[in-house]
Amino acid sequence: MLFDSLNDLLEHIKQVEKDTITISREAQMKLSSFIERNNIEIDDEAAEAMQYQDIVSQQLSATIEAIELVQKNLQMFSHTFKQDELIADDSVVKLRKKMNIVLQQAKAKKAAFSGHIKGISDEHEIEFF
Repeated sequence: MLFDSLNDLLEHIKQVEKDTITISREAQMKLSSFIERNNIEIDDEAAEAMQYQDIVSQQLSATIEAIELVQKNLQMFSHTFKQDELIADDSVVKLRKKMNIVLQQAKAKKAAFSGHIKGISDEHEIEFF
């Protein structure tokens, strides 16, 4: 179904973003560890670059939250759609049963009156529903 395919795609994107956040954090931790081990003092530009890396992770987290919200709404819509489809199928089955009853009643009435009425020839035979 279309909704399942969309959900699978969104789930893939979400996982890629989670992996990217993990790699970004690992890179930041390794860089911080390197700086500490080597007693390197970073300048404002390097500090700003490290902050950018943190901002990227935050933005990816926000995107993941948005994806999860879309997924939740897709799941609700999909569930409603499936329920409506089941209701429609059930209604068609009920209608078919009622139509069969009406048809059987019509056939029974025709069978009950299938004789000829006096004074009407064969060529003027009465048709019943």
